[in-house]
Amino acid sequence: MNKTFKIYALLFIIIMVILALFEVNKKEVTDWRKNFDVDKKTPFGLFVFNKEAKYLFKNKLYKIEDSPYEYYDKNNRKNHNILIIESDIDEESWHKILDEVAKGSDAMIIGARLPKEISDSIGYYDSEIAFAEENVLKLTDKKYQNDYIKLDKFPSGQGFSYIKPQVEILGKTVEEKNKDQANFIKAKIGKGNIYVHSEPLFLTNYYLLKSGNVKYAQDVFSYIQDQETLWFVESNTKESQFFMRFILSNPPLKYAWWIFLGGLVLFVFFNAKRKQRIVPIIEPLENTSVDFVKSIGNLYLQEGDFHDMMAKKAQYFLNKVRLDLLMDTANLDDNFLKKLQIKTGQPIDKIKEAISLIKIAQDPYASVMKEDLSKMNKLLDDILK
Repeated sequence: MNKTFKIYALLFIIIMVILALFEVNKKEVTDWRKNFDVDKKTPFGLFVFNKEAKYLFKNKLYKIEDSPYEYYDKNNRKNHNILIIESDIDEESWHKILDEVAKGSDAMIIGARLPKEISDSIGYYDSEIAFAEENVLKLTDKKYQNDYIKLDKFPSGQGFSYIKPQVEILGKTVEEKNKDQANFIKAKIGKGNIYVHSEPLFLTNYYLLKSGNVKYAQDVFSYIQDQETLWFVESNTKESQFFMRFILSNPPLKYAWWIFLGGLVLFVFFNAKRKQRIVPIIEPLENTSVDFVKSIGNLYLQEGDFHDMMAKKAQYFLNKVRLDLLMDTANLDDNFLKKLQIKTGQPIDKIKEAISLIKIAQDPYASVMKEDLSKMNKLLDDILK
């Protein structure tokens, strides 16, 4: 291990220790962003409402991930309720909602800032008042006069003004230093009704978990009919298509990712001028066994010593019989022939002919021809194949 590598390793360890100390001593920070996400457990997410909504709507609630325009372009439904909570509503979707309401459906739209098309269609103007840090949401109906919700964290201060006579006011925002401001209205459109609430915070985790606040939410939804309710959550449920969304949404993975990138930059920076020395190409050793055997075979053929080749072939055959078939090869008699025939399954005539040639090969004074060598070689290979 060279000195330069030790320095890099030491620097990397020091950086890791510092980052670990920062992570251990880091205080947990509450996310107060108003995300209105049905899967978020942060204060201003809708996780609690999403879990309890099926009981609130008597198991008649259905979440729709398409926009109203996409959904109604493909589906025809009988009279039902439409619910939209702090979601974007495009102009085409708004017209589809109006068509459904005109046929007899009810729509409830809860959002702090709604498109101008909605206010123009219903008949009101959005307004924003400099509310104090706390205010109270109350309903105007006498039967709900004891039910209210107190907003003590980041109220939007949104409300309605210049409301047309045909629009009914159902709820107000009450604050000590300002006059009451309408925040919940109802408008008759054709055979149905549209309800608009300008303060969606009352449905968030932070407020629903407080004692007594659920009653206000129940009162608000009591205005719509007891029928199927379609909750359009398209803008809240569509995930980002960015390929790093999962890593960047989890703090531990995000820190690990940035550490990895930092380490990669350091590595590239310190090794930019280093060059890899040329690695010599080492040719693998050649297997010359086959060439050696060919050379020996050619030598025997050139010499014409067929008798010696037959003797070596016979010796190799008998040795293989001893090792593989566990037979004694001292006496090549009839008893040996029968045992060899039983163990190899070859015809007895072929075995007799092979043994006859082996005996000739063992006779140093026997005269043999090239044809005898070829014949014996074939017979012995057939017997032990």
